[in-house]
Amino acid sequence: MAELDITSPLLSSPSSYQPQTVLTVHDYQDSEPSNLQSSLPTTVLHQNHNHGRTRNENGHHSSPNPYEFLRSGGFSVPASTTVDPFRNETPFISGIYEVIKIVLCLPIALARLVLFGASLVVGYMATKVALAGWRDKQNPMPKWRCRLMWVTRVCARFILFSFGYHWIRRKGKPAPREIAPVVVSNHVSYIEPIFYFYELFPTIVASESHDSIPFVGTIIRAMQVIYVNRFSPTSRKNAANEIKRRASCNVFPRVLLFPEGTTTNGKALISFQLGAFIAGHPIQPIIVRYPHVHFDQSWGFISLPKLMFRMFTQFHNFMEVEYLPLIMPSDHQKQNAVRFAERTGRAMASALNVVQTSHSYGDLMLLMKAAQLQQEKPWIYMVEMARIESLYHISSLEAVDFLDKFLSMNPDPSGCVKPHDFLRVLQLKACTLSEEIFGFLDVEKNGSITFKQFLFGSAHVLKLPLFRQACELAFAECDTDGDNFCTKKELADVLRHTFRELDDDEVQGLFNLFDTDNDGRMSRDDFFYCLRKNPLVIAIFSPRLLRKNLSKAGDKMLEDIV
Repeated sequence: MAELDITSPLLSSPSSYQPQTVLTVHDYQDSEPSNLQSSLPTTVLHQNHNHGRTRNENGHHSSPNPYEFLRSGGFSVPASTTVDPFRNETPFISGIYEVIKIVLCLPIALARLVLFGASLVVGYMATKVALAGWRDKQNPMPKWRCRLMWVTRVCARFILFSFGYHWIRRKGKPAPREIAPVVVSNHVSYIEPIFYFYELFPTIVASESHDSIPFVGTIIRAMQVIYVNRFSPTSRKNAANEIKRRASCNVFPRVLLFPEGTTTNGKALISFQLGAFIAGHPIQPIIVRYPHVHFDQSWGFISLPKLMFRMFTQFHNFMEVEYLPLIMPSDHQKQNAVRFAERTGRAMASALNVVQTSHSYGDLMLLMKAAQLQQEKPWIYMVEMARIESLYHISSLEAVDFLDKFLSMNPDPSGCVKPHDFLRVLQLKACTLSEEIFGFLDVEKNGSITFKQFLFGSAHVLKLPLFRQACELAFAECDTDGDNFCTKKELADVLRHTFRELDDDEVQGLFNLFDTDNDGRMSRDDFFYCLRKNPLVIAIFSPRLLRKNLSKAGDKMLEDIV
C-alpha cells in the first residue's frame, strides 16, 4: 500500500467511477483506413463500418473517441452534489429586525472591541514573557512557562466573551490525555481555535502562513504548533511524523487537528485529511455547533472583518461543544488510516446529523478563483476535489490552473462553454477532429461543456499510462533535425497530417500555445509543459503517430501506444 500523507483524501476511488463506455478510433480526413486498421490489434479497436460511430454499453450512439490511440476507454463524470459546504447563509444584513438590532448594539460593539483589543494585548504580553529565553522547542514547554500561559488562556475566554459567547454549552467531557492523545474537531469558524486554546491548551497543526499573523502568530507558537505547508509533500510528511512523535509521548500536550483542513458552514463535513489518523492512536472526536436564526456565524465565503462586525453587534451568540466517545483503531486500522478516518467521519457526521461530501480545500480554492475573476455564480465551479485527487491524482493547484484556462473560454452564467470558445482558447481549427475532442468532453451531448467535464476529461487524458510516451513521440516528429527544438515550419509540416488546410495564422496560434517562453522557438521543455497544461491537445498529433514509420526505438513505443 502506498504511503499516506497528511493531505490524502478520505475516500478512495469507488468502482462506479470507472470508465463505462468503449469507444473507437474515427478515420480522420487524411487517414488511410486500410493501413491504419491493419496496424491495430482487433482486441483494442472495434470499427463500426456501417455507422462510422461507436455505441456505448446501452446501445446509444456516441462520438468517436480521439484518445483511443492512448487506450482511453472514455470517462464518466459523477453527478454533482447540491450541498454547498462553504456558503454563509447570511452574508448580508437584511430585515428590519437585523437593522434595529445592529443599531442598538453599536455602543455595545464599541465596548466589546475595547475588551477584545485589551485582552489580545495582555495575552500577547504574557505569551512573550512565557517564551522569553526558551530555545528548546523540540521538547515540551516547561511547567512554569505553562503556568504563565494561563494568563493568555484567561484572556482567550474574555475574547470569546467580547464576540458574544457569554456562555458556551458543553456536552460530555474531554478524555484524559493518556487515553486520547489526539482530538479532532469539525471547523466552522475562527472561534473554535480560541475555545480549544482556553479549554485544552493543545498542540495544534497549522499552516505556515499563520506564523506571520500579528499577535496570533506569537500565541500559537506558545502552543508548540506543528507547521505544515499543504502544497509541499515533504512538509506534509514531516508534519505527519511530528504528529506521531508527540502523540506517542505523554509529556506533550494532546494534539488537536481539524481534519477538514479549512472552515465550512457546518451544514456538511467535507473530506478528511489523514494526518490525525496515520499514527493509529485512539482519537476523541469533538463537534461544534452554532445554533442561529438570524445570523450564520460560520466563516464560509465571507470576509473576516464583516464576520467580526456581525459578531460584535449580536446580543448573544450561541455555541455548543460536544465531546464524543473515543474511537479506538482496530489492529487492521492501525495500518489503514483511510478506514480509521472513515469511521471517525461517520461518527461525527452522525452526531451532527449532516452528510459528508468529497469537497476539500481545493474546492475552496476554485471557489475563490472564480469569485476573483468575477464569475456570477462562483460556487458552480466546485467539483469535489477529493474525488478527483483520488481518481486522477490531480492537485488542487493543477485544478486551479485548469479553471483559469476554462474561464478564459468565456463561460455563460450557467458555467457552460460552447465549441467556438473552446476551440479559440486551445487554438484548434474547426474540423472533424476538433469536433471529436469537444464531443469527448461533452458527455451529456448537449452542445456545451461544464468545468467539471473539462477537468475530468483533461485529468483523464493527462493520467493515461501512454500519455507521456505519446508526448515523446510527438516531439520527435516535430524535431526533424534532432536539435531538441521545433520551428514553426516543422510544426506546420506535422500538423498538416491532421488539418489539411492550415493557414499561417492558424499555425502561428498553435505555435504560440507551445512556445511558452515566447523566444520564437519551441524547446522540448516548452512542448511538454504545454501538453501538461493542455493535455487534450495531444490528439492533434494522433494521425501522424498512427501512420509514421519511426526508428526502432520509436516503433517499440508506437507499438505500445496502438
